[in-house]
Amino acid sequence: MGSLSRNKRKIINDPVYGFVTISSELLFDLIEHPWFQRLRRIRQLGMTGLVYPGALHTRFHHAIGAMHLMQEAIETLRFKGIAITDQEAESTLIAILLHDIGHGPYSHALENSIVSGTSHEEISLLIMQQLNRQFDHRLEDAIAIFTNQYPKRFLHQLVSSQLDMDRLDYLKRDSFYTGVSEGVTNTERIIKMLMVHNDELVVEEKGIYSIEKFIVARRLMYWQVYYHKTVVAAENMLILLLARAKTLAETGQDVYATPAFDFFLKNTFEKKDFQNRPELIENFVLLDDYDVFTSIKYWTHHHDAVLSILSNALVNRQLFRIELQDQPFSQASILAVKEAILKNYPETDAAGAEYLLSNGSITNNAYIPGNDKISILMRDGSITDIAVSSDQLNISLLTHAVTKYFLCYPKNIIT
Repeated sequence: MGSLSRNKRKIINDPVYGFVTISSELLFDLIEHPWFQRLRRIRQLGMTGLVYPGALHTRFHHAIGAMHLMQEAIETLRFKGIAITDQEAESTLIAILLHDIGHGPYSHALENSIVSGTSHEEISLLIMQQLNRQFDHRLEDAIAIFTNQYPKRFLHQLVSSQLDMDRLDYLKRDSFYTGVSEGVTNTERIIKMLMVHNDELVVEEKGIYSIEKFIVARRLMYWQVYYHKTVVAAENMLILLLARAKTLAETGQDVYATPAFDFFLKNTFEKKDFQNRPELIENFVLLDDYDVFTSIKYWTHHHDAVLSILSNALVNRQLFRIELQDQPFSQASILAVKEAILKNYPETDAAGAEYLLSNGSITNNAYIPGNDKISILMRDGSITDIAVSSDQLNISLLTHAVTKYFLCYPKNIIT
């Protein structure tokens, strides 16, 4: 048993942080679990690789990185005299390790397409609850921390807040893999400035500038990476494509898909279904990016013109044009595009043309003041919101959400 125990004390060489330590046998066993290993087959940034070719990193990378940052944060807080037991430390590490385990293929693009009205956080919790049963209820505290039911509230804030280890990792990691240097944040300094005051996670005053940079980096990364207009076009094409495939499948037409994907293509499930039917989770964790893209490649030759057009466009990166503006598009302009689609694609009908056009909005919230604020511990012991205490940048300006409206359609359409 001794040698087995040592074998589970592994290190992982991470390109962003260097060596990451797996600090307990339970963490090792969770990482080795097939449901967690599935995250190797789900890209962190979905369709973003079509714009930034290096953005091919996975949810597995991110989960391991967030766990590493959590280890650093716990070590910092303990050094400053904050009481965190070994059990609490392990449970907090488990909570952050598993925080994204409920992500489906292509992440946010398909979040509400595969499972209706259910977020990945809700799926993550259901998976954690099943893992808890498999691991003899050793995840009870981790689940309590994840759901903010644990007495020490600051542990949940480390997992989920506006300054959590999730955000600290994905900003730095996504910046690294995309090559967008505006997203670089000094995660090490931010973590060293963390403190707990009245059970609230706070940042010492001397860390203000690092937090300012973090908020600005987050805003820039949203516009340059997450909401890059070509990424938005590709993601909406994927949503349209899946909607078309689902419509065809539900009306009895032959739509090939891998078994794992076929199950969700031909059935519609809601949150209550997952809660009442545990076997649905076992189907969900078989699904990854490979299932979806393999099916899309097959659909390039599908007899349905719309499904074939969309599939070929995504496989060969013939992406739609996207228009952005500050006001919603008028119904007249949307109708003009629909008419142009019908004219240019005579093989489609009015119902099919609906799947070659997408309009909606994107909203950039760099920082939202309120209950979940980033609190600064001033030298006099008072607590202030970063939006108030910032003196170098007017962070309060960044608290205003910016919404842009988009209209997305094939590039050969002239209106």
